[in-house]
Amino acid sequence: MPDRPIIDAVAVDPELLPGARNAIRICLRLKPEERITIITDEATMDVAAALEAEIVEVGSEFSTFVLEHYARRPLTGMPEIILEDLTRSQVSIFAAQTQTGELGSRIQMTAVVGKHRLRHGHMVNINRQIMLEGMRADFLAVDALSQRLIEQARVTSKIICRTGAGTDYVAEISPKLKWLKTSGIITQEKWGNLPGGEIFTSPFNSNGVFVVDGAVGDYLCQKYGDIQKTPLTIEIENNRIRSLQCDNEVLLEEFRAYTSTDENSNRVGEFAIGTNTACTRVIGNILQDEKIPGIHVAFGHPYAEHTGQTWISKTHIDCVGRDFDIWFDGDQIMRAGKFLI
Repeated sequence: MPDRPIIDAVAVDPELLPGARNAIRICLRLKPEERITIITDEATMDVAAALEAEIVEVGSEFSTFVLEHYARRPLTGMPEIILEDLTRSQVSIFAAQTQTGELGSRIQMTAVVGKHRLRHGHMVNINRQIMLEGMRADFLAVDALSQRLIEQARVTSKIICRTGAGTDYVAEISPKLKWLKTSGIITQEKWGNLPGGEIFTSPFNSNGVFVVDGAVGDYLCQKYGDIQKTPLTIEIENNRIRSLQCDNEVLLEEFRAYTSTDENSNRVGEFAIGTNTACTRVIGNILQDEKIPGIHVAFGHPYAEHTGQTWISKTHIDCVGRDFDIWFDGDQIMRAGKFLI
């Protein structure tokens, strides 16, 4: 059985309600006749309570699962009771913190989401700050910007990315690999992160230097936060990591180990452009930082089921930089982190 509603035990923070309202009414467009599954954890119950309060206002049936009540953390797999509950819903939210080694359980969950075509909001490592910043965006405006950008990206063959920190990176784009828009307006076609605000594809090929002076993803983000003072420099050749440099030797070795997990963990699987203009600074949380206007790449899992990429990986780690200049086939679309379109 699901847990009792969190709002029965946790006071709802009114400052979290605008972000929760955006999530439930604007991004997921929950209807009274629909059912929604909420997956959370003990560290994120304040956000879950705000989401529940908004769902009650809409009038929808819901079930809530606190992960620690169903399995030991870190998860080795998503509990079957949760996967079964998802099959009975039309909408779902994952609002919980990551732990080392749990990516597989989330991939297991999103596989069910995709199979049953749920509108799913993925709020990994959501916290109060993000609820007050990125989740308060005007997501209709973010969606309009994302649509303009993706239309141009879909007819582009080469994207050049440069920064003052030393990034000089070129992505080759293939028409056989799809661009996707996850602007915060979530549909049955593709689950999306909340806060939303990006377009992405899997590059056909890429080469150059990518300086990560923002944040790195998965569980490393919680450990290292904003890495501007000790940036990670990644040399990429034929879409794979050729060399790594970082003054923080512990971060360097952990990143090297992560991207050596399987044969494609060191391969660029995702090339993305952030479009959430409410995200104006790096906060050391990948959920929001990857939505900052600019470029982020991810090594590993290429979302092959959506992009059409021909390979897979069991890892995925995002890498965020700062203050990009970007060109689409010679047409500059961003200068110093500001869109020109």
